[in-house]
Amino acid sequence: MTSTGPEVLHLLKSKFGYDSFRPGQEDVISSLLGGRNVLAVMPTGSGKSMCFQIPALIRDGLTVVVSPLVALMEDQVAALRLAGIEAGTINSSRHREDNVNTWRDVAAGVVRLLYIAPERLMTDRMISALRKLPVTMIAVDEAHCISRWGPSFRPDYENLGSLRSHFPEVPMAALTATADEATRNDIHDKLFGGDGNVYVTGFDRPNIRLAVTPRATWKKQLLSFVEARSDQSGIVYCLSRKKTEETAKLLCENGFNALPYHAGMDAGTRRSNQDTFMMDNNVIMVATIAFGMGIDKPDVRYVFHTNLPASMEAYYQEIGRAGRDGQPAEASMLYGLDDLRLRRMFIDQENGSADHKRREHKRLDTLIAYCETPECRRQSLLAYFGENPEPCGNCDVCINPPELVEGSELARQACDTVNATGQVFGAAHIIDVLRGADTEKVRKFNHQDVGSYGQGKVWSLDDWRSLIRQLVAAGFLVLDVAGHGGLSLTAKGWNLLQGSEDFYYRKDSVGEGARGRKAKAKTARADIELPDEDIGLYDALKRCRRRLAAEQKVPAYVIFPDKSLIDMATKKPISVSDFAGVHGVGDAKLKKFSSAFIDEISSWLETA
Repeated sequence: MTSTGPEVLHLLKSKFGYDSFRPGQEDVISSLLGGRNVLAVMPTGSGKSMCFQIPALIRDGLTVVVSPLVALMEDQVAALRLAGIEAGTINSSRHREDNVNTWRDVAAGVVRLLYIAPERLMTDRMISALRKLPVTMIAVDEAHCISRWGPSFRPDYENLGSLRSHFPEVPMAALTATADEATRNDIHDKLFGGDGNVYVTGFDRPNIRLAVTPRATWKKQLLSFVEARSDQSGIVYCLSRKKTEETAKLLCENGFNALPYHAGMDAGTRRSNQDTFMMDNNVIMVATIAFGMGIDKPDVRYVFHTNLPASMEAYYQEIGRAGRDGQPAEASMLYGLDDLRLRRMFIDQENGSADHKRREHKRLDTLIAYCETPECRRQSLLAYFGENPEPCGNCDVCINPPELVEGSELARQACDTVNATGQVFGAAHIIDVLRGADTEKVRKFNHQDVGSYGQGKVWSLDDWRSLIRQLVAAGFLVLDVAGHGGLSLTAKGWNLLQGSEDFYYRKDSVGEGARGRKAKAKTARADIELPDEDIGLYDALKRCRRRLAAEQKVPAYVIFPDKSLIDMATKKPISVSDFAGVHGVGDAKLKKFSSAFIDEISSWLETA
């Protein structure tokens, strides 16, 4: 662990109210203070923003923060101001006069952190104006948007690569929760020109329970799921705008507080619905992927996908909106054959190059493998990002293990074919060889002479596809996503070929949706670690926080996170000095909010 010195620790406590850093934060801060470019890949909820906010307060001058969404900028600026930090934003949602006033404060050196969208930043006028100011750091939030490999690529982000020529001596920070190796390399090259430190603190979100269910009657499945969680906030993702509207209506008709969100709605309604979701409890946001980036509501207890997401990265990013407070949360997905057809069609209809489409098809393959894995889902998910965890015990496969069929001989046929053809061909060609197909590619490479040619003809195309996807998911084969999608053997695959490893597969369950496996629903609950007699105080503190949030016109968590309220209910501070010891209480919030919460605690103690 790198030591960052007493000044950093003082700011951590005085501004943010924390006594120690989370994993990875101190190394990133130290590198930025040392003038190095840094790419930080850290799980959602791990405190990425603080990694550049503290250096911004220590380094003289202005820190420019590039952020993709107006709502995200506004929330972060509001949170910083409540912490006593001079921050500002210039964005399209504000009146021109407000933007002009903010710029005056920036030019005068009052604002230390300026939040701005890439579209506004990368104009000749803005770049020219900023070059006249003492810019000492640039932070790029949601940095995966810069990469065509990322799940949310934005062309305006790609232009940020020219910043290093405009500000050659200024260190840059790139932060994201969603970047596999190919995406990390792309960001590192485009933004830093290959010159920077990369910190990856891991991708695991162990508090999120993972589940995939074959789609049967999706409306009944969705209603059954949300009925068991009627007192919780959640996000339901749909594939189309029409389905989003239909699903929100369905939930409302069944007594749930559900709101739609998609790009086809007018901006005012979208903003209103988002504000309601952020401010209120027990709201279900039904949305397309237009909703979610930068959503920092900590108490989202579940994310429910009614359809297959676009890729493993997109899925990881979308489920990451659940359980940001570290409490138990759920990610549930319905999966059907029609998803595969639609996702393939969407990729083929994109305007990208043939190479880009091929990559996206291979990325989709990895998500399908995740859906079909007969082993721990978290192992399958994290293996995609280069991690190798133990079985998690917190996914549907671990909790209700499926019945597996011994398939070592079939698997050896597949692995032998992959090896015999040179470990460079994709699944489609491998299956053609196994099934004895007479194709131009088979003849071109003389693969009709491979020993396994035609050995698997009794198995259908779909059966072989499922088996190979499960071999990938189980780590016997690896898919070259960054190259041409070729399959190659892992050490585990070689062991299988040599007879020292066995393979068990789950029979394709996608077509079994009508009768489906009904796992017992286990509702995730944000268990409050308080004795029963303190729950009433905790609830009173939440009401106090809600009132203060309404007065400040910010989401409740910006006042204090739940962890702070739990700490208050435990310690019951009734003096300002005692209140200063509560988790998350910095100097500014101590002055602004201590009296309101102390009054609430004192009142509760008098009547208890």
